[in-house]
Amino acid sequence: MTVNLTRIYTKLGDGGETHLGDMSRVSKLHPRVEAYGTVDELNATIGLALLAEGMPPRFAEWLARVQNDLLDVGADLSVPPPEDASAEEARARLRVGPDYTAWLEQACDEVNETLPPLRSFVIPGGTPAGAHLHVCRTVCRRAERRTIAVGEEANPEAVRYLNRLSDLLFILSRAANAQPGEHGAEPLWDPGAHGTGTGAAGG
Repeated sequence: MTVNLTRIYTKLGDGGETHLGDMSRVSKLHPRVEAYGTVDELNATIGLALLAEGMPPRFAEWLARVQNDLLDVGADLSVPPPEDASAEEARARLRVGPDYTAWLEQACDEVNETLPPLRSFVIPGGTPAGAHLHVCRTVCRRAERRTIAVGEEANPEAVRYLNRLSDLLFILSRAANAQPGEHGAEPLWDPGAHGTGTGAAGG
């Protein structure tokens, strides 16, 4: 598939509307625009995470693949389903399929097997790479919520992909903080540690 972008600004969105992938005009606050816009934000945060100190090369390779796949997700979200089957057949659209999510699950399993069991909820932070991946994870969760808000017309595979991607980002953040020689041991939640109520350390 070849994409040709000849102009960056068109002035068509100056009135607060934009084109979806099927060329229909909608408000820039439309749920589909919110969804693929948040996917774009997620892609940008992953791009920043790739610059983080201590990012393992293997993870960087995976994240580069994810960035390309996220453009596929955005393309999927930008196009509503056709009103009739003939329109679908006349112009094939890029849709996210189960194979996208299956790859994420394989990556999750591969890394998770190397990690110790969790003893508590993780506090975002640790190493620069781990902290950046936590930011990506939270943006991914928001992208998932925005995609669900599109409603029944959203491709359920896109929702599943984002759900599983947030899992992978969490696992990668743990693994980044567990690397030998890194000084960002996984911060864990200590419930009530600084309060005076039941279960707090007090003092």
